Amino acid sequence: MEKINVGVLGATGMVGQRYIKHLENHPWFKVTYVAASPRSAGKLYKDAVANRWLIGADIPADVQNLTVQDANDAKLALGKCKFVFSALEMDKEAIKALESAYAAEGIPVVSNASANRWTDDVPMLVPEINYSHLDIIKKQQEAHGWSKGFIVVKPNCSLQTYMMPLHALIMAGYPVKRMIVTTEQAVSGAGYPGVPSYDMIDNIVPYIGGEEEKTEKECLKILGKVNGSKIENASAPVVSSTCTRVPVIDGHTASVNLEFDLPEDKKPSLEEIERVWTSYTSVPQELNLPNAPEHPIVVRHEENRPQPRRDRETEKGMACVIGRLRKCNVFDVKFVALSHNTKRGAALGGILNAELLKAKGFFDAL
Repeated sequence: MEKINVGVLGATGMVGQRYIKHLENHPWFKVTYVAASPRSAGKLYKDAVANRWLIGADIPADVQNLTVQDANDAKLALGKCKFVFSALEMDKEAIKALESAYAAEGIPVVSNASANRWTDDVPMLVPEINYSHLDIIKKQQEAHGWSKGFIVVKPNCSLQTYMMPLHALIMAGYPVKRMIVTTEQAVSGAGYPGVPSYDMIDNIVPYIGGEEEKTEKECLKILGKVNGSKIENASAPVVSSTCTRVPVIDGHTASVNLEFDLPEDKKPSLEEIERVWTSYTSVPQELNLPNAPEHPIVVRHEENRPQPRRDRETEKGMACVIGRLRKCNVFDVKFVALSHNTKRGAALGGILNAELLKAKGFFDAL
């Protein structure tokens, strides 16, 4: 199979570096274009990230000697790549304008940035859950006059800890009315250099700016439906979240309490919930996408699992790992869930989005 040439915007930052590392030897995609801020433009990539390459020992050989381009000029990517991964770190309005500029040039954008997550006609994609939202891309193109370009985004990393278990239950006929979510989020989620060590060591920070709002609201768009030219949010569940930063490098953990929107005699048993989770598969598994986990949800029975250091790499960092499923004295059930925030929650999640787009033919005309 001839590989598709791809670009990375924001290629010198932490998430951009992760894209470049995870795309090394990818069976479908090859990085041929890197772009960043004007201060890095004109340098070889290896020089632009000298002394701040953080993802493994060596920069991928195919990317080391690429010349970094100015990400602010979308026209520079023409002829050099078919689509781009966006890991831009800028003002949100600037990101929205720039991602639209690439789409207008006929270059699809698979974004890790949050700027377009609430744009009505932009899918906020978790491939196992809302693959049907890709149906809106045609409407998005029509609205903007784009012939080949479009924008797809991924959600906040913290949602990966509970969205697939939630979706699995809903799809099995067990709708959820309310949830309380308390996250314990890894320091890598703050980027680099992130939270100062003096604030993080021997400490927990009980606030992450904007994170609780994302955790409470983004799930409703993901669970929503395409209605004409926009995506309409689901009406449930109601989510109350507390998001904290803990001294863990990688792996977001969440403690979840949920209440089913069902009569008491229709609510699932713990055994049924586990059956639903362990049997859960979806389109990425059916299509055998390169980075799709064989088992999207993994349930552990040890009383002290999941743990970030032990379980974050489950299914190559792409699974949701659940443990401590038990009855809740206030709601119906409670459990602890873990996901890898810099893999499933960031670059590898974005790459899985691109794999779904390719498998569904969205890159065929490029």
